[in-house]
Amino acid sequence: MFRRQFLGWSDGGSVKYPSYVSFDALIDVDRLKVLDRELRAGIERRLNVQDDRRFYTGPFVLDDAAPLRPGSRMIYLAQSMRPDSYFDLDRTELWAPTPAADEFAELTAFIATLPFAATGRRLIIYDPAGHAVPPHRDHDDQTVCHEFLWFRTNLEKPFFMLEPATGERRYVTSHSAWFDTVNQFHGADMTGELSFSIRVDGIFTDALRERIPYPPRNRASAPALWAGAAAGIVSPV
Repeated sequence: MFRRQFLGWSDGGSVKYPSYVSFDALIDVDRLKVLDRELRAGIERRLNVQDDRRFYTGPFVLDDAAPLRPGSRMIYLAQSMRPDSYFDLDRTELWAPTPAADEFAELTAFIATLPFAATGRRLIIYDPAGHAVPPHRDHDDQTVCHEFLWFRTNLEKPFFMLEPATGERRYVTSHSAWFDTVNQFHGADMTGELSFSIRVDGIFTDALRERIPYPPRNRASAPALWAGAAAGIVSPV
């Protein structure tokens, strides 16, 4: 059975789904691509490590029959002093580096260049067999807009946003993306081989925040509102 609930709202046409905002103009994409070899090698060293956490989609999946733990694993570069909660991702004072931050030192250095005033959760998501990630939403609180960056060192992972009413998928074609994780579903297609991406949560810089059109309600839709206004492309600050 498929869940057809859709929480998106319209302010007259600017908020559109599926959508995302590319941050490629705001980050050093060339430096990011150079990290591909180190990141791939580091992940391959950990393929037999049993303590890497399993990725959990949460209960907000589009298909009730979809696996909630599809096969992806997570390497935390920062760990919270509290049990995992989506509502602590941007509480930067709770998060401290893990030993993996040193293991992936070049990635850690790159994260320090991103447009965050402070960072909270930082993790690598990887799947040795490249299983599909079923369409899901992160949570259902429309008042919460997580400021985060999803990015990748290569374009091999087929990551998409989904409009469930029409079945339209919009694939991310950039190296980086910020998107509404509450009002739209997102997921990844099967690759059959190692795939990986990185997500960093935190607080954007003031300069970046000044450019984001945060809506008066349904704050979670801010990335979609911005994508609609800027056609998904952000110019340098």
